[in-house]
Amino acid sequence: MDDHRHDHQRDHAHPDHGHDHAGHAHSHAQGHGHGGHGHVHAPKNFGPAFAIGIALNLGFVGIEALYGWLSNSMALVADAGHNLSDVLGLVAAWIAAVLVKRAPSARFTYGLRGSSILAALFNAVVLLVATGGIIVEAVRRLLEPEPVAGTTVMVVAGIGILINGFTAWLFASGAKGDINIRGAYLHMMADAAVSAGVVLAGLVILATGFDWLDPLVSLVIAGLIIVATWGLLRDSVAMSLAAVPPGIDPEAVRACLAARPGVRGLHDLHIWPMSTTEPALTAHLVVAGEANHPHFLKETADELRARFGIGHATLQIEIEGQTACTLPKGCVA
Repeated sequence: MDDHRHDHQRDHAHPDHGHDHAGHAHSHAQGHGHGGHGHVHAPKNFGPAFAIGIALNLGFVGIEALYGWLSNSMALVADAGHNLSDVLGLVAAWIAAVLVKRAPSARFTYGLRGSSILAALFNAVVLLVATGGIIVEAVRRLLEPEPVAGTTVMVVAGIGILINGFTAWLFASGAKGDINIRGAYLHMMADAAVSAGVVLAGLVILATGFDWLDPLVSLVIAGLIIVATWGLLRDSVAMSLAAVPPGIDPEAVRACLAARPGVRGLHDLHIWPMSTTEPALTAHLVVAGEANHPHFLKETADELRARFGIGHATLQIEIEGQTACTLPKGCVA
């Protein structure tokens, strides 16, 4: 191994070798491979969707709270509170979507990409807390039913279905590729479901006079929201703890690296999310001296990108029988 190799025992496996960390999100491959899944990325700019969604929902919160109070409908008031939490969630998700584009600095060497993970976690927690509030008040109303103005409830909730459904549609294209966007999408879909339930409750109340149906429907919808939000909470907590991102099989990645020409072994493999859409990888590769050719890193990075969507890979090369691992004993896995 010549001096040039020794100078690059540890190198970033980026195909462009330009080390343009700010541009990693734009160079991920999106294909599928054997045993791995390419990461599908959300459209780059959801700014207009956030602006429209926040404006529509903020206006509707005021209208719904007012008419909920006038009609004595717990379902409407609960939905207004839920909408308000959604506005807060949309604001958090929008801020994160902007922060992830900030360039790295000396202190934040990955930039602020991780803010999207925090926003997704925040959204999940806020949604569950707001749902808990709905449950508490609905139980109280169920025990002590109060008269409800069914027609007013139906009209206002019907408007809510349109507003929340439209806002959810704005985020639908990014809901699968980015859990931050998925959080915003779930918030809006949950509100549309609540509004639909409120309309149904209003219709039945008008026909039967059963005022207790209003809080009962609130309880049923709250349960559905909890079920829908649990996945978001689970994924965002896992990402915040640097777990392997969903859709990437770590054993398939290990097999891919082990199968590279000249690789005799590998250890200290780590795969984690820098953001809700950008996975990163580090690994120590033990290679035969003759296999450490000039294109080895680039070709390995290309395969990781194409098969698994991992666009930020850092590989430490250790020459078999010559280079000792720099990790303390007991840390190599």
